[in-house]
Amino acid sequence: MSVFEAVMLVCFGAAWPVSIYKSYTSRQNSGKSFFFLVIVLIGYLSGIVHKLAYSPDYVTALYILNFIMVFADMMLYLRNRRLMIAESAKEGFNN
Repeated sequence: MSVFEAVMLVCFGAAWPVSIYKSYTSRQNSGKSFFFLVIVLIGYLSGIVHKLAYSPDYVTALYILNFIMVFADMMLYLRNRRLMIAESAKEGFNN
């Protein structure tokens, strides 16, 4: 097990709860890119596959946790986009 890999994943993972909270409470996607989230998700998925295939250890759990948090942020991104479209349509209907 690589301590440095674990520290890297903990550091990267520390940012996701903040991002998820912001997405959930603001109900907006300002400053977010769905494409970026997809790239990060693919990166974590690649890390999971590598760990499972070549060097399974406890660090795999950190990859999985980060993957789940990025996936949650992606789902909130889609929810917020849907909410923004509905709000825009509602404003257009009222004008």
